[in-house]
Amino acid sequence: MAVSEVAPLEAVLFDIDGTMCVSDPFHHRAFSELLQTLGYNDGVPITPEFGMTHMAGRSNDQIGRFLFPDWGQDQLDAFFADKEALFARYAGEGLREVAGLTDLCRWAAERGLKRAAVTNAPRANAELMISILGLSDFFQIIVAAADDCDRPKPSPDPYLRALSLLGTSPDHTLVFEDSVIGVQAGVAAGMPVIAVAEEAREAKVVAAGASLVIRDYKDGKLWAALDKLDTAAAQSNGNRANRKLGA
Repeated sequence: MAVSEVAPLEAVLFDIDGTMCVSDPFHHRAFSELLQTLGYNDGVPITPEFGMTHMAGRSNDQIGRFLFPDWGQDQLDAFFADKEALFARYAGEGLREVAGLTDLCRWAAERGLKRAAVTNAPRANAELMISILGLSDFFQIIVAAADDCDRPKPSPDPYLRALSLLGTSPDHTLVFEDSVIGVQAGVAAGMPVIAVAEEAREAKVVAAGASLVIRDYKDGKLWAALDKLDTAAAQSNGNRANRKLGA
């Protein structure tokens, strides 16, 4: 589905980790430290590539079942409580936005678009990252799949819930994502997805269904697509005005 097909645009939905902010290094540091203390992988530190392959975009439950398939829920809960405490500390020291995010958020707000954050992260994590980015007042709702949905991404459920809460249609909504499972979720919910991905991951997000791949929010390809949406919206408004005059 082409980005231009959602005109006139009514809403934008953002994933958080890796899409809005550069958070993977802090998640990796927290996981790596805890897993080493547990002797995971014979004490050999996990690599960033391991994190991108097995953790990025996934819910804590999905990650826990992969890392420790024999653990009970109480053990997993305790592990992730420790991990999230470490993440919060490290993120507070240096979390930053993906380049150009502020400009994109301003663009969306100026057009009165409905706005939601949709994440597989726990709500506390989501609210922390949004607060650090200074966007607490930007989003009208936050859907945290771990707390709000029976099925996390790649299920479309988190995005479908956001659409329902915003009262908007997938036909006029755009998704911003960075992970393969996030792209799959947005596409399954019936929306075009713009993926933020470096060159090494571009083929994977395209295969997952991304309509457009950008490096960050300063990418000229993004603003060319948004300009087309603005033009289409203006034409649509003009057509409606002409119909009213002719009525």
